[in-house]
Amino acid sequence: MESNSNRARAWIITPALRPDRFEAARSSGAGVALVDIEDSVAVPDKQLARTTAQQFFECPGTPCTLGVRMNSPLTLEGAKDLVDMAAYTAKPDLILVPKTEAARDIELVAGVLDTEGYTPDIWALIETPRAIDTLPSIMSAPRLGGVIFGSADYAATVRCGLGWDALYYARCALINAATAANIPAIDAPVYALDGADALRREAEKAKDLGFYGKGCVHPRQAAVINDVFTPSEEEIARARAIVAAADKAGNGVTSVDGQMVGTPFFTRARALVAEVDGTP
Repeated sequence: MESNSNRARAWIITPALRPDRFEAARSSGAGVALVDIEDSVAVPDKQLARTTAQQFFECPGTPCTLGVRMNSPLTLEGAKDLVDMAAYTAKPDLILVPKTEAARDIELVAGVLDTEGYTPDIWALIETPRAIDTLPSIMSAPRLGGVIFGSADYAATVRCGLGWDALYYARCALINAATAANIPAIDAPVYALDGADALRREAEKAKDLGFYGKGCVHPRQAAVINDVFTPSEEEIARARAIVAAADKAGNGVTSVDGQMVGTPFFTRARALVAEVDGTP
């Protein structure tokens, strides 16, 4: 069964030590809202963050998937995260695993948290050069639900800029590996809080490259991301026209609006129509 997170276009993250922002994140319109106990929390405050983060999940009826970005499970702080999260009364729907570099990172989290009545969606944050080099291995993890590109950490390690061109190779590698494994990939956020036009331009590039959605760092960014990544009426109408043409031509090469279309076009159009109609 496909998880709700696999249909989410906008992902938002909020610091665990700012419970005053929890409701804004949950009601932002993002499909996934994450509470962060990793990068936004200093080491002396980690335990307080783990305790405070529980409040994020104590909200029945929230319209989005609620998750947590934990610390790397290969660190002491990550081990403490897993112990505490296993004891949460209200548990996260999704676990985002930072600094993922091997399938074993995902399986470690699953091994600790999975129970007969609880199997959270587990996603990998791909944010290091080593992770890019080992993507096929990471994608082999049976419990992996999807991947997210972590541009800030990747750029800091490589010592490159955060611009589109500087990170183009990493994005392409991630999309190729995720598609080969048939799992969704979510693009990194735009960190500038102002400038909806810049956000829209980068979101459109990410969609064109194959990303399913994009992260956001402020609630007002969610609407732009949802607008870009949600198929437009024009895209849906064209997909339906291609499917109809394929059916009429017996899946042979034909044309739609003056463009030759064949099997690859039929496959893509049928996938979009199935997604829109909610059919398998």
